[in-house]
Amino acid sequence: MDNKKSIIDKFIDESSKEIIPNDLPVIATRAKLVIFPNSILPMLIGRKKSIKALEESLEKYNNLLFFVSQKDIELEEPTIDDLYKVGTVGRIVQIAKLPDGEYKILVEGLKRAEIKKVLEDKEMFRFEIKTIERKYKTTKILEALVRKVKTLFEKYINLTKKFPQEAIMVLEDTNDPEVISDLIASVLPLELEEKQELLEELHPKKRLELELEILTREIELLEIEEVLESKVKEKIEKGQKEYYLREKLKAIQEELSGEADDELKDIREKIEELELPEYVKDKAVHELGRLEKMSPYSPEASVVRTYLDWIINLPWNEKTEDRLNIKEAEEILNKNHYGLKEPKERILEFLAVRKLSDKPKSPILCFVGAPGVGKTSLGKSVAEALGRKFGRISLGGMRDEAEIRGHRRTYVGAMPGRIIQLMKKLKVKNPVIVLDEIDKMGISYQGDPAAALLEVLDPEQNNSFVDHYLEIPFDLSEVIFITTSNVLHTIPDALRDRMEIIEIPGYTDAEKYYIAKDYIISKLLNEHGLNKKQIKINKQALLKIISEYTREAGVRSLERVLAKLMRKVALKIAEGEEKVIVKVNNIKDFLGTPPYFRPSKLEAPEIGVATGMAWTAYGGEILQVETLITSGKGKIILTGKLGDVMKESAQISLTLSKAIIEEKDKTLLDKFEKCDFHIHVPEGAVPKDGPSAGVTITSSVISAILKKPINNEIAMTGEITLKGKVLPVGGIKEKLLSAYRSGIKEVIIPKDNERDLEKIPEEILSKIKINTVRNIKEVLRIALMEE
Repeated sequence: MDNKKSIIDKFIDESSKEIIPNDLPVIATRAKLVIFPNSILPMLIGRKKSIKALEESLEKYNNLLFFVSQKDIELEEPTIDDLYKVGTVGRIVQIAKLPDGEYKILVEGLKRAEIKKVLEDKEMFRFEIKTIERKYKTTKILEALVRKVKTLFEKYINLTKKFPQEAIMVLEDTNDPEVISDLIASVLPLELEEKQELLEELHPKKRLELELEILTREIELLEIEEVLESKVKEKIEKGQKEYYLREKLKAIQEELSGEADDELKDIREKIEELELPEYVKDKAVHELGRLEKMSPYSPEASVVRTYLDWIINLPWNEKTEDRLNIKEAEEILNKNHYGLKEPKERILEFLAVRKLSDKPKSPILCFVGAPGVGKTSLGKSVAEALGRKFGRISLGGMRDEAEIRGHRRTYVGAMPGRIIQLMKKLKVKNPVIVLDEIDKMGISYQGDPAAALLEVLDPEQNNSFVDHYLEIPFDLSEVIFITTSNVLHTIPDALRDRMEIIEIPGYTDAEKYYIAKDYIISKLLNEHGLNKKQIKINKQALLKIISEYTREAGVRSLERVLAKLMRKVALKIAEGEEKVIVKVNNIKDFLGTPPYFRPSKLEAPEIGVATGMAWTAYGGEILQVETLITSGKGKIILTGKLGDVMKESAQISLTLSKAIIEEKDKTLLDKFEKCDFHIHVPEGAVPKDGPSAGVTITSSVISAILKKPINNEIAMTGEITLKGKVLPVGGIKEKLLSAYRSGIKEVIIPKDNERDLEKIPEEILSKIKINTVRNIKEVLRIALMEE
């Protein structure tokens, strides 16, 4: 026996002499199959790439292949990125073709190898590889590990009864740590990640240590199964399969009941420790009592356990202390935002009341304005000024009432609404929560989320808000809710009544300049890795960017334009320039041709063309109303994608114009019977509607009839009546801002809108002449020019 080599020793000697090429065809293995060195395993080959690699191996590579496992066993066509980097070089010992076209092969694992380079991956995988192995010393610790692992593996085989005794005999013939560790790794029932970990571990000592841990775990589980099996068999009679299964389940539950008892004990301790309101504590204790009577593995027990988890983790009493230093809060608001006087004053008023009163009601504020004016970011500043936590919920496109009120627990996968979810996440009962885009909610068969918000946003009701999932009241009265909206008319009246409306109409060019200088530029410098020493933007250059490269109510487009400028500057700095100076005469080099270099106002007065001021959800804008009189039969033609209200305004304007002409010059009345009036508002693709164009349309029609041009420096707005009265309209600040941005020198507004001028910045009032009128005659007297 001493001179004879064992089968394994022969196998190792022959394997070590195997000359392995630097490149080999590859088979990607799946189904948790990992080929180990020093082992022999069967496998099926069926995929096209694998069959191609098999044929290539038999023809050119002396039956050698590189076997590597794919990370996701479900992938039918893996790429190189889907494969592990370490695999095994193997030799095909036997091969047989099956009737379905697949091949069954027997593979000897030879050596570990790693992927160095991809040589082919279209018809088959072929990689450049490098064999890897680690030198080690045979120590007493390693010998002890080998002995211990062999003993445990023998015990494992006896317990599983799935392996033949020959498997033990093979291990008895060798004490080589490499061989033993690889053989055991190849037969253990492990997950793919565990097998790959053993394959990538080069030192046999560490492999044996991992296998020792795995064998100990598996033997312990097998012994528990054997004990359970014996307990069940003692209680049943032969052939009673149903009774046998029931008793086996009972035995398992008895073994694990200790864990369930510990969990219930922890829940009860938490309920006792937390200072929950009495009605919440009663509900929690009641549900815990139901849970104790249930099987821990029933579906209802899981539902109750989740429900108790929600109750325990909600902030019933936890809250942050408000920062009641008015000056400090004011400094924070001014640091984060330029202007916005009214919203800031309202927050400071709330703080003042909070400082003087023990039980102030938290306000429900609604910031209304065009996109980019800072509504959401103002909500963050409010939270920072108060020292409260901040949360945000987007309501845009929400159509399901359950998003607000939650699902009832009878539904599978039921969850609380987003309000309660956010309260659990923030872990305080008095955060600042911004409800974004409240004007963009919808209604569907799943309910009306706007109606569900009525309880949330009503200061008289939200102290006992009931989520359908919780079924117990939760106090939301200390939450500061801030809603944001682009428009008000899409918000239901009942919901709007519960909110305090604060309008943020937009910024003047001067305000945009200071916002850009003090806020946006410093933020963009940090984002683009620049500092103030590397870039200088002249004041006139910045003003030109604001006036010629953006035309909006907010500053979002301005931020995008300045970000583009920063990227261009960053490129120049990266190319070696030390400092870049942006001037008026070189802006075009950075930003290209200005999109708004032409003023929106008319270049010269024209007959039949009046400039009106319009309000949109994105700020104000000016538009021209054109009237052309042609021969016809007194018809009125309206174009420009006008809405119903604007069409009615046009009809009223034509009738009123007829009355004015009759009073002024009866000889011109024939035009109303012998001519057609074509009224057009350019930009026909853009929908336009609203009553405020009545004054503009009437002025355009009178100008066309009298053939007198309208002053191109004047813009106007106002609703008209059949009697010629000018009625007030909304959006005066936005309209004046648009006129100011377009270079208009004079405007006409209704007399009743005079009170709105208090909110207009002095910068605009000083540069635009404001005319207030009560009737159409005053409008014509100001607007019509004598030839």
